[in-house]
Amino acid sequence: MDAVRAVAEPRRREILRLVWDTELSAGEIAERFDVTFGAVSQHLKVLRDNGLVTLRQDGNKRFYQADREGMGPLADYLQSMWVNRLDALAELAEAAERAEESEGPAS
Repeated sequence: MDAVRAVAEPRRREILRLVWDTELSAGEIAERFDVTFGAVSQHLKVLRDNGLVTLRQDGNKRFYQADREGMGPLADYLQSMWVNRLDALAELAEAAERAEESEGPAS
């Protein structure tokens, strides 16, 4: 499986977003999903096998972080996708706030 196909799966993209700027343990990552630890572990293996995350072991714990350098141009694409989503969310929030202000206080 190549890196593009690996990130086509939404949970894998979300895992990458979680470990983009910070290192998290497999358990910390798994806590944020509504699937089993085993399912998250399989996603982490795919990401690791495709050079998208780095693995650091400390005793029994495994820590993961996005390997932006290993991703090459895919890193820029993913980051811009997340920034665009955040920009769109901010615009929606601002529009809702303006609409609320124009309606005035509730009676």
